Amino acid sequence: MYDMTDSEAILGGVLDRWKAAVDEHEPQRVAAQFTDDAIFQGLHPYSVGRPGIAAYYASQPLGLTAEYRILETRRPADDLVLGYLSVDFSFTDRPTLSVNLGVLLRRGEEDWYISHYQVSQPS
Repeated sequence: MYDMTDSEAILGGVLDRWKAAVDEHEPQRVAAQFTDDAIFQGLHPYSVGRPGIAAYYASQPLGLTAEYRILETRRPADDLVLGYLSVDFSFTDRPTLSVNLGVLLRRGEEDWYISHYQVSQPS
């Protein structure tokens, strides 16, 4: 059995790399945090795979930053971590956008990567 600390550590490691790449406006580095076949649903139409993810983040304004807070984790299998988070995206020229984020991480040969990413706006 896995404890929440293990899952949170795995999730935090991947999301810290994702956040750093978002904050530094490096779309290819953001996309590298995802599996090759990741399903990605931001606030625009969904895409599958790293090219669509890189394009999504390339279209984001300079100065965009992300702050996340892990709300829940689950470990459905040895090579999977499910996370539910609150994320605040801050901009230089408009109010902060607060969203909910569900991610599924999958362990690859060398590290953990985001396999599914889905944003929703709180009601």
